[in-house]
Amino acid sequence: MQFILIAFDGTDAGAPERRQKCRPEHLEKIAQTKKTGNFIFGGAILNDKDQMIGSTILYEVENREALDRILKDEPYIINKVWEKIDIRPFRLAKIVT
Repeated sequence: MQFILIAFDGTDAGAPERRQKCRPEHLEKIAQTKKTGNFIFGGAILNDKDQMIGSTILYEVENREALDRILKDEPYIINKVWEKIDIRPFRLAKIVT
């Protein structure tokens, strides 16, 4: 089952610093998730000034409970980088050419 996570960072003055401080830990977590086959794609959401203001990640997991287990120690959640998180079931289109 696939889930898409769309998360927006806080907008307070310390938000960019929080993101940068735990970004290496977040990327390590994503690398581990990719090794298990649960990460399909993801990246930063940017504003008009090319600054990171959020994230989008597509996960492939058995069910929502499995995703919740992955997210329980997600650095951007633990360190309150993401202020608003929306997670929805998703189906990546399979385009045949």
